Amino acid sequence: MFAIGDKVVYPMHGAGIIEKIEEKEVLGETRPYYILHIPYGNMQVMVPVGNAEQAGVRPIVTADKVDEIYELLRAESSEMDENWNRRFRENMEMLKSGDIAQVAEVVRNLMRVERVKKLSTGEKKMLANARQILISEIVLVLDLSEDTVEDILEEMV
Repeated sequence: MFAIGDKVVYPMHGAGIIEKIEEKEVLGETRPYYILHIPYGNMQVMVPVGNAEQAGVRPIVTADKVDEIYELLRAESSEMDENWNRRFRENMEMLKSGDIAQVAEVVRNLMRVERVKKLSTGEKKMLANARQILISEIVLVLDLSEDTVEDILEEMV
């Protein structure tokens, strides 16, 4: 169970801070919800307390893990399927995992593909979403601005 003030990651949305835990009635059922504020994009997300673990909500990583992520961003691209449809599905699975290393891998690979050729519309959206997820967590871990982290990403990939 998380507490108010905890910094957590909600897969597919990014990192945020638990602002409140409150009872809400949804579809005729009253239960407790985490109210997350995700600073990147200024979003608010409600996650049922009972489903948080199943949804993949986890604490943010440590600064040491961010150093590992920076190394991963500098590393060679992974082998990707030439078929954009299969590549899209594989990348989506990696994003859904909620694992920061897998999200960083998607960002790195798609950014490099984009520099060589145009991404499909779906992959462009995926890259934007993956960047948001990655940047939001690094911002909270290292207490940096979004712009600073975006610059770091551009430099490393």
